[in-house]
Amino acid sequence: MIMGAGDRIPAESALPPPVTLTDEEIVARVCAGEQGLFEILMRRHNLRVYRAARAILHDDDETEDVMQDAYVRAYEHLHDFEGRARFSTWLTRIAVNEAVARVRRGKRFDTLDSFTEEPFMSTTRASSPEQQTSDVEIRGLLEKAVAALPEDFRMVFVLRAVEGMSGAEVAECLGIAEETVKTRLFRARRRLQEKLVESIEPALPSIYEFHLSRCDRVVAAVLHRIGGRRRPSA
Repeated sequence: MIMGAGDRIPAESALPPPVTLTDEEIVARVCAGEQGLFEILMRRHNLRVYRAARAILHDDDETEDVMQDAYVRAYEHLHDFEGRARFSTWLTRIAVNEAVARVRRGKRFDTLDSFTEEPFMSTTRASSPEQQTSDVEIRGLLEKAVAALPEDFRMVFVLRAVEGMSGAEVAECLGIAEETVKTRLFRARRRLQEKLVESIEPALPSIYEFHLSRCDRVVAAVLHRIGGRRRPSA
């Protein structure tokens, strides 16, 4: 699954173009043969794809597997991207579908009990020991509460409230009506209890941290998998 020490990322990916390129411009150049530029798309959207998949699977190893599968599938179907939705939305929907398919194939689906066995996420901010302890406890409490939500509510909550996607984007990703997104989000917030949500909402961007080491591992593995493939064909 993961590249070994002797594997190398294609040389063309070592000199990425300016970060000002739009997703659509990068997609066009990848389809034209600049395979290495696909790395930019992965690094640009890794956090969103990770959060979307993990909201369904709640297991780091399975989430990384699903991320790789989603990126490979997206790469193979880049010519199918028509620009009617944002590329990030199109990509996130692929990741969601891959995660749901993984669950339906009988893979382990995380429950509240198994979630509590995971260690709390470490904090990397410079703060007092007391503040660090408080931050860890808040994130742990929030993640447990989110994990306890029904799947439909949890997916909407993570994409809408945590990731900050618009209602229309979430609807597009999940294949549901935008009104349904609003309803599920309302019910999810109510289940989490309004007072709790209000007190911890500022900390939402810090959950499901996506460290550079994980980013590098996923990118390297996908580039290794698609390295021997032909460029996407129309």
